[in-house]
Amino acid sequence: MLRLGIIGTGNIAHQFITACQLTEHYKLAAVYSRTTEKAQSFAAPYGEIELYTDLKAFSQSNLDVVYIASPNSLHFQQAKMLILAGKHLIVEKPAFSNPSEFQAIIKLAEEKQVLVLEAARNYHEKNWQPIQDFLADKVIYGASFHFSQYSSRMKNLLQGIYDNAFQAKMSGGALVDLGIYQIYAAHKLFGQPKAARYCADLLETGVDIAGSGQLLYEDFHVNMVVRKNAQSNLPSEIYTNQGTLILNHIQGIEKASFHDLDGRLTNLELAPLGHLMAEETQVFADILMHPNKHQELYKQLLSTAQSVNQTLYAMRQDSGIHFEADQHEN
Repeated sequence: MLRLGIIGTGNIAHQFITACQLTEHYKLAAVYSRTTEKAQSFAAPYGEIELYTDLKAFSQSNLDVVYIASPNSLHFQQAKMLILAGKHLIVEKPAFSNPSEFQAIIKLAEEKQVLVLEAARNYHEKNWQPIQDFLADKVIYGASFHFSQYSSRMKNLLQGIYDNAFQAKMSGGALVDLGIYQIYAAHKLFGQPKAARYCADLLETGVDIAGSGQLLYEDFHVNMVVRKNAQSNLPSEIYTNQGTLILNHIQGIEKASFHDLDGRLTNLELAPLGHLMAEETQVFADILMHPNKHQELYKQLLSTAQSVNQTLYAMRQDSGIHFEADQHEN
């Protein structure tokens, strides 16, 4: 049983704990928040657990792994302290603000012999496998990926209040929040793109509220649309020499249908959709409990996470999105 600590008291952390409980491999042991009131409120549903408002004391507590779900810009310094204390990490996407931060964390983790995992839930969905199998004998012509989700923070934004998710100093924006799912999906299906472009609708804080981009591969490209100021139910599509595969979403995939060039429809057999984070928490538990057995999987996940981070960085640079963390890259 993995003793789990939590940094961050938002809804995503509650979802993560629920997914961990479903695996029966984690025991919630401690929560860190900047205020006692927030820590107590967050921890109330989970019974007796340790509460901390001092990060150093939290890092030195009896924990096996810590899930970091604080604002993006805080991940780096928090991760460094926890790694130095010998803790394994699961860091909510985007794990770090830029490739330099990511590389520094990997180097430190290797020195201290701890593991660092990025929580990008859609990459671990088992329903990717039948999709990959179905596409194996087809020539890819391109794809269109969509993820538009009206932000719960839009009400504040429209009143001129910019929450952490919409500030460059907090490493926010639509691309790193929603676009990362599309980039992970592209890496899962097609590998690392050779280049990437992004055209952003920028807020006065310097980050994007929406945008469109392209992931460029040798013989095709993937179009991306991402929005936090609108809701869309558009599916995602993959174009091949034999027809078009339509996915109900780029994360939480439960339907996939293939329309061939003669108009015939084939529905792929996919597993029922469960908790969106359960599959990733199971994968993480397997790696953390049996690191030697899953050494190659860990290396592959870490390499993919770095590649995704590099793609995000390239797209931000292309569109003029610069985080404060980029000014003092480590």
